[in-house]
Amino acid sequence: MAIVIHSSAIVDHGAALGDGTRVWHFAHVCAGARIGKDCSLGQNVYVGNDVVLGNQVKVQNNVSIYDAVTLEDEVFCGPSMVFTNVYNPRAAVTRKHEYRRTLVRRGATIGANATIVCGVSIGEYAFVAAGAVVNRDVPAFALVAGVPARQIGWISRFGERLDLPLPGAAEGEGNPGSKVEAEARCPHTGDLYVLHDGVCHLERAALQS
Repeated sequence: MAIVIHSSAIVDHGAALGDGTRVWHFAHVCAGARIGKDCSLGQNVYVGNDVVLGNQVKVQNNVSIYDAVTLEDEVFCGPSMVFTNVYNPRAAVTRKHEYRRTLVRRGATIGANATIVCGVSIGEYAFVAAGAVVNRDVPAFALVAGVPARQIGWISRFGERLDLPLPGAAEGEGNPGSKVEAEARCPHTGDLYVLHDGVCHLERAALQS
């Protein structure tokens, strides 16, 4: 499948784009960027030099992906969400050697107008609610919201809430010794998820008809 680049977009020489990737109005992809197959970069998107995007990544309008950010396959970036790469920026102080790397794992969603403070990892299929400010790692399948972001639930690969307790719920919030064991099925797909010691994982995919 052909790569589509709108006439108003700028893709610097040296950038690598996979088959089927689409770059829309007024976007700018820098020379060192590495972008996989079947990605979509919306209007006014910026992709820096030291950036890696996997396959089937969707970046909505007005998102800037600065150096030191990696997005794995099937990551969704909502409109106007923000990545950073310097923790304590000053206009008069050069800190390019202090960039903190940010990793967003496969299938994760970052909602509109959310902010990802640099140096964190967002787990597989995690969901960051619109407007949240993430300043710490987000576990796989976790649903986080607020400023700063806090976990409010669990979510399936399909994007449905899972009926699983939050870590610490069994023995009191904030108790590091809490061990919650539970399981739940995605209401849409029937996939089975298991929670053990605060870690959620897909135990078994439902049989497909």
